[in-house]
Amino acid sequence: MRLANIGNLGVKELRSLVRDPMMVILIVYAFTLGVYAAATSMPESLNRATISIVDEDRSPLSTRIVSDFYPPYFVPPKMITASEMDQRMDAGLDTFALVIPPDFQLDMLAGRTPTLQLNVDATLVTQAFTGSGYIQSIVLGEVEDFARHYRAIDRLPVELELRSRFNPLLDRAWFGSIMEVINNITLLSIVLTGAALIREREHGTVEHLLVMPVTPFEIMAAKIWAMGLVVVVSCFLSLTVVIEGLLSVPIEGSIALFLVGAALHVFASTSIGIFLATLARSMPQFGLLLILVLLPLEMLSGGMTPRESMPDIVQTIMLAAPNTHFVSLAQAILYRGAGFSVVWPQFLAIAAIGAVLFTLALTRFRKTITEMA
Repeated sequence: MRLANIGNLGVKELRSLVRDPMMVILIVYAFTLGVYAAATSMPESLNRATISIVDEDRSPLSTRIVSDFYPPYFVPPKMITASEMDQRMDAGLDTFALVIPPDFQLDMLAGRTPTLQLNVDATLVTQAFTGSGYIQSIVLGEVEDFARHYRAIDRLPVELELRSRFNPLLDRAWFGSIMEVINNITLLSIVLTGAALIREREHGTVEHLLVMPVTPFEIMAAKIWAMGLVVVVSCFLSLTVVIEGLLSVPIEGSIALFLVGAALHVFASTSIGIFLATLARSMPQFGLLLILVLLPLEMLSGGMTPRESMPDIVQTIMLAAPNTHFVSLAQAILYRGAGFSVVWPQFLAIAAIGAVLFTLALTRFRKTITEMA
């Protein structure tokens, strides 16, 4: 093995990438517009939901309830009559319709249990489910606060104090933007290396390499460092320019430590890309294999759903995937400011998994080269 061969072949890979405009556009989009879109459009959260209110009480308490619905969770409520409610919901003008009955305040102060009616358009199931909880919390909180002041009670027997660490405002952009970068690292490291190998096979340049004094290890190592460098540099620019600069999302930990972890993860995921490229005979086949591998990796790694909510067998199986440890590492560093003393087990796991994947990919790559020769 000669380092000069690995370096020169890596430079060749970078030049080939620059001459591929679609790949360049994919990289730029993934770490700029893709990150921005993931941060600003989170469909599972409530945002400017339409609500109308039928206020048949017209009391100070009902007025306070009406005034509690405001952006960004709701649009300003539309005050309507009971006869308009069904018509507006049938027309899709309102997602929620809250009915406050007559004498609501009097019944509440008298110790009776008045009932409010909430009508929900469940066409958008996620928004309907989330919004119902928001409305219930708003109404109950306002009623409790009104009763406490009316009866001159300073404190209730039990009061819950909520403190949110690492994301005090519960801003979903903080989660969406960083997780998009983490997912794109895996996506592009697999795609770029796999596409580079298939492109050489389709263009016939693999045969040229076979007559040169280079080994399969040198060819594979060159692809890994070249494509890995592109992904890590793009990740750094996305974190500093898009996330910290444009979106104003704070990074709690060391970006340098995160980039070291990202480089280890890229080493593992690029090996996956080369392994898949040796199985596929064309770019469409590679795309199908990518779907079968990438979706489970991203969905079950803990980036979209907490691992604790998954079945035990899934948690155990996914420990063999580098994504699981990388997501844990990235969240600990970028969200909670963890140092190396905290995340060293994840570093060690990614390095071990990467070594195994690299060995498997190299073995398969050598076999493919032998068959072509």
